[in-house]
Amino acid sequence: MVEYSFLLEEFTRLLKKNGLKFTRQREAILKALYEHDGHFSPEEIHRFVCESDDSFNVGIATVYRTLTLLEETDLVESISFGKDGKKYEIGLKKHHDHLICTRCGTIIEFTDEIIEARQEAIARKYRFKMTDHTMKIVGLCADCQRRH
Repeated sequence: MVEYSFLLEEFTRLLKKNGLKFTRQREAILKALYEHDGHFSPEEIHRFVCESDDSFNVGIATVYRTLTLLEETDLVESISFGKDGKKYEIGLKKHHDHLICTRCGTIIEFTDEIIEARQEAIARKYRFKMTDHTMKIVGLCADCQRRH
C-alpha cells in the first residue's frame, strides 16, 4: 500500500494545479479512504469522516466533488454498480480485479497472472495499445449461494 504522506503530497499538488484550496474537509475524505481498506459509497465515506472528527462539518456534496477530483487523477478508483452508484477505493495500489456479489454487495479483490497475460496478448493481436483495464465479474458469493 502506498504511504499516506505520498497521497497527501499528490493531493496537495492536485489541488494547487486546479486552483483549489487545501481544506481539512478534503483531507479528511482522503484520510477516511486511506484508513478504511475496502470499497465504499460516498455516503459511507461521509459517515467515516463525520465519525472521525465532529469538530467540523463536511457536506455530502463536498465528498462527491472531492471524490470526482481524486478519481480524475487516479488517487482514488471507483467501481460502478449501475443504478446503485459507485464505490471508491484508494488508487495507486497494485493492479487487481474484482468479484462482486449481486445479492449482498461483497467485493473480492483478486489478481491472476494468466488473465493479465491473456489480455495483453489479445491487445497485441489486434495491434491495440492497452493503457489500462478493469475487470469485474458479477455473480453470487459463497455465503449467498449457501443461504439461498
